[in-house]
Amino acid sequence: MSGWLPKSPKARRRLILVAAIAPVLALAVGLTLFGLSDSISYFYTPSQALAAKPPAGRAIQLGGLVEKGSVVKTADGRVDFVVRDQTAKALVSYQGDLPDLFREGQGIVATGSFRGDGVFQAKQVLAKHDERYMPREVSKALKKQGEWRGDGKVAAYQTPGSGT
Repeated sequence: MSGWLPKSPKARRRLILVAAIAPVLALAVGLTLFGLSDSISYFYTPSQALAAKPPAGRAIQLGGLVEKGSVVKTADGRVDFVVRDQTAKALVSYQGDLPDLFREGQGIVATGSFRGDGVFQAKQVLAKHDERYMPREVSKALKKQGEWRGDGKVAAYQTPGSGT
């Protein structure tokens, strides 16, 4: 045999066994990661989505505050509304019943994807369940932007009673 192989037959068998198993294991890990890539859902605020420009059809989560005066319900059951953070907005379209706690000015997380026309097509909309709770991703992103209103404060870009 070759000079790089161990002299012991037992060690040689182990090396050959490892050399045979390693590519199979690497292939299995690669296939698993490839299969999971479609189920990964990235979280964005509207300004992060604007900057990242996720491709149309990619499953993401979009979170922020529902802009006051933006909710429009159509006769066919579709609801269009605007989700915003401190610096950007995103138009969201959702077909179906909204959660009971969905309100203008409240934090939400919508799961879905952007369409080619830039509208976010939501498959699911989640709303916070009380005045102090907001999904962790939304609260972290809003705190980072100085937009956090968990203590009932009005956003810096809004004036009390203005509705914007």
